[in-house]
Amino acid sequence: MTLQQQIVGNAMQMAVCTLQPGQTVYCEAGKFLFKTSNVSMETRLSGPGGAPPGGGAAGGMGGMLRQAMGTAMQAGQRALAGESLAFQYFSASGGEGTVGFAGVLPGEMRALELDGVRAWFAEKDAFVAAESTVEFGIAFQGGRTGRSGGEGFILEKFTGHGTVIIAGAGNFIDLNPADFGGRIEVDTGCIVAFEEGILYGVQRIGGLNRQGLMNAVFGGEGLSLATLEGDGRVILQSMTLEGLANALRKAQGGDKQGPTGGLFSTGVG
Repeated sequence: MTLQQQIVGNAMQMAVCTLQPGQTVYCEAGKFLFKTSNVSMETRLSGPGGAPPGGGAAGGMGGMLRQAMGTAMQAGQRALAGESLAFQYFSASGGEGTVGFAGVLPGEMRALELDGVRAWFAEKDAFVAAESTVEFGIAFQGGRTGRSGGEGFILEKFTGHGTVIIAGAGNFIDLNPADFGGRIEVDTGCIVAFEEGILYGVQRIGGLNRQGLMNAVFGGEGLSLATLEGDGRVILQSMTLEGLANALRKAQGGDKQGPTGGLFSTGVG
């Protein structure tokens, strides 16, 4: 059963989903917007894929223990990712129901259709909602990639069949590295999501020389860029969380000195 959904709005988009009886969607806590009265809401500590098969009463005490351990592991992974421990589930009864979701920043939303063949990876703040047939997981980027990747250190992984809705800041652009020689280099904060099969990495911008330090201090890019290689869809956002935070801080008068932090200011103001 295909999820009926419509993305509405401009600067701050919303996803409005129509649920058939027996159809369930889940969202990250804090992304729910509204629902009709015939849509029930249940909060759980695990998402689809968090409890191993054979759990529950049918699996006896061992099954219940495996289910509890699966739930605890997924909750622990989300805690390490800095995300909410809970998911909210919505199901319609007695006819069609409607439920709406929204992201937390001004920007676009996108509905991705999973076919059971290729998974999708998304940065940890992108997930909004998904059908219960879509399994949720956490993918940690280890080693140097994890330490240098910033927003890319922890990715959320979606597998199975169905619709998953993501959100980002600003506007989206879809790219395929295969159209650009097989590789693109991206600000680490601009990555929203990419298909399985895309190789994600991090590279240093130049060396610890004069130009490298100029790029880091005055170029606003830090010392690293993300690299995306392969043949598949990549979704980027035009605004980063860091850029939005800096703009708000400047608008409030908290950072009028530029990237040097007042090193060359005169103190007159």
